[in-house]
Amino acid sequence: MKKHLKISSFLIYLLLLNNISAAYTHADTLRGSNGTGRNWWNLTHYDLNVNFDFLNKSIEGVNTISFDITKKPNDSLQLDLQEPMVIDKVLCDSNTLNFVKEGNVWWVMHPFKNRDSGSHLKITVYFHGSPRAAVNPPWDGGFSWTKDEKGTNWIAVSCQGLGASIWWPCKDVQWDEPDSGMSLEFQIPDSTLSVVSNGRCKINGKKNEQTNKYVWRWEVKNPINNYDATFYIGDYAHWHDTMNGENGKLDLDFWVLSYNIDKAKKQFKDVKNMIKCFEYWLGPFPFYEDGYKLVEAPYLGMEHQTAIAYGNKYQMGYLGKDRTNTGIGMQFDYIIVHESGHEWYGNSVTAKDIADNWIQEGITTYSESLITECELGKEKGQKYCHGEWDNIFNSKPIIGTYGVNKEGAPDMYDKGAAIMYMIRCIVNDDDKFRMILRGLSKTFYHQTTTTQHIEKYISRATKMDLSPFFEQYLRTRNIPELEYYIKDGQLNYKFNNVVPEFSLPISITSGKIQTIISPTPTWQHIKWKGGYNVKFSDDFLIKIKE
Repeated sequence: MKKHLKISSFLIYLLLLNNISAAYTHADTLRGSNGTGRNWWNLTHYDLNVNFDFLNKSIEGVNTISFDITKKPNDSLQLDLQEPMVIDKVLCDSNTLNFVKEGNVWWVMHPFKNRDSGSHLKITVYFHGSPRAAVNPPWDGGFSWTKDEKGTNWIAVSCQGLGASIWWPCKDVQWDEPDSGMSLEFQIPDSTLSVVSNGRCKINGKKNEQTNKYVWRWEVKNPINNYDATFYIGDYAHWHDTMNGENGKLDLDFWVLSYNIDKAKKQFKDVKNMIKCFEYWLGPFPFYEDGYKLVEAPYLGMEHQTAIAYGNKYQMGYLGKDRTNTGIGMQFDYIIVHESGHEWYGNSVTAKDIADNWIQEGITTYSESLITECELGKEKGQKYCHGEWDNIFNSKPIIGTYGVNKEGAPDMYDKGAAIMYMIRCIVNDDDKFRMILRGLSKTFYHQTTTTQHIEKYISRATKMDLSPFFEQYLRTRNIPELEYYIKDGQLNYKFNNVVPEFSLPISITSGKIQTIISPTPTWQHIKWKGGYNVKFSDDFLIKIKE
């Protein structure tokens, strides 16, 4: 397929990153695998407290980590905290524990093996440092120590890929989320600024007389990804709204820079319709207890759970451009839609290993076309999705390498969306397909999962063996090539560049003649009276060779 000359900047950037070849190291394995310092304990809660020093661009804090011992433990527990951040002290049951640093891993030593499986523990970790500054957020993230247009401090963090351990000590993986959520408390030196975070606000700028700083505390009831835990510090204006959703009243909160409130209220007016559409297709909003929140950020956007980062500069499309080149992408604000869609896939349903991040990125990218369909009709939704296909590079498979903290190709976005679109075409029943999407949301609600689990669920729900389909589009970079020729009144056809047993139901037409063929890697033929002007359905991501 031809590629558009105008491809979204974030895809180009991700492609460049993924084309940098490097051997995996021991550090990669420690970060990406469920090793001996991780595999015996399960997170139940984080209680994170962070004290900001604006002048020196540094922080100090305390994180109390609650966890259950799930099997015979080892004598060392792996915590992740990336340089130049430093762990100062670790306590357990009022005892000071020893620890050893190995790169970005901190091995906490304690006779944990004396604890029984099923027991519950807490460790309290004291830390400080100057967190990594963001280079090109949110893709090359870190702390953004910025100023707004009035010169006021505007500070935020983005760390997907890099990991939350760039600024706080944690079990920095996607497969273990704190079952009972987390608390986030922030102390800042400026009473005129607000701190916005995940969940619901419990302390609103109260002065701490001991530190002479101002405290903001937020609480999250639901499990949360580490990289989703966030904050935004700035001169914010706030307004509250509600809507009646599938599970009752849903709280909606909006935090924007004070001088942007008028245009924000105009730009955000379609949020209710968007959530209504997502609920229709994907199921109830996953975090009613914590509410929905949209927060203006000093970078483009990020799916921070119940505190979505918005930085699209109050423009339609993607920073005022249509990344599908169809014109349809200018009908909505891309960042609001895409990052909100992640509440379902990414935040509620989460890939265990980032190698499977196509689950969250691909299904969320497909959800953009569902919003288009709700607003403009099915035909426009299809056209929008097809426009995304021209951004696919096919440089490598969209599943990455497991166990080493390595994502697959940037095609996980648009090719992942194409996969969902094609499944819909294979099912050929929109009501059934919608139930599949809602079933995925329900089955893996607030859970981490794998590609294999998603494959099995969809194959079972469709009552079809889709394993060759998934193998082809997830684990190879090859686009199926449909080769055909017409001879002696027969249409001969087969697939090239495909895995064994691969097949698709391809609709073909010629004038008034229409039929469906199911090509495989082996030559087949049908009687054909339609002539040589054959048109093949564009429902599938394939190439045609005559």
